[in-house]
Order: sequence, then C-alpha cells, then structure tokens
Amino acid sequence: TATKAHTEPKEKKTSALDAAVLVLQSSPEPLSTGEIIAKMQEQALWTSPSGKTPQNTLHAALSTEIKKKGEASRFRKAERGKFALAK
Repeated sequence: TATKAHTEPKEKKTSALDAAVLVLQSSPEPLSTGEIIAKMQEQALWTSPSGKTPQNTLHAALSTEIKKKGEASRFRKAERGKFALAK
C-alpha cells in the first residue's frame, strides 16, 4: 500500500486575517480595511479569490474575531473604520 508520507505538503495559503496581522505589524498607525487590503496586495500576502468588496469581507472578519475572542483577539478597533493589532 502506498503511503502519503513522501508527498509534498500543499502550500498553505495565508488567510486574510493572518495577512492583516503581518500588514499591521509593520504599520505605525491604525489602518482602514481598504488600506490593509492594498498593502496585502502590494506585498503579495493575500488576494481576494473573487470577491468584489474584499475590504467589506475583511472588516466583517476583523469585527467577528474581536467580538468572539474579546481580550484574546489579535486585533482591536482603534477608531471608527480603523484597526490595529491588540498589544
């Protein structure tokens, strides 16, 4: 029987939230989701598979993580429409 132990692992794509962490780590100030998306694309960290409004999708994902994880969230809402990393 063949084992799958020798096959190459699939390259795991960076999620939008993981890419947002990387972008916000290098930003001195909070960013809007539109700015985060632009920097993700500039740095080739993440691109929207086919969504027409990736900034809205990211905003929803950031808000969901903050709401669900509370203090454990990687993000915080810095001001209206702007997000930063939770320190």
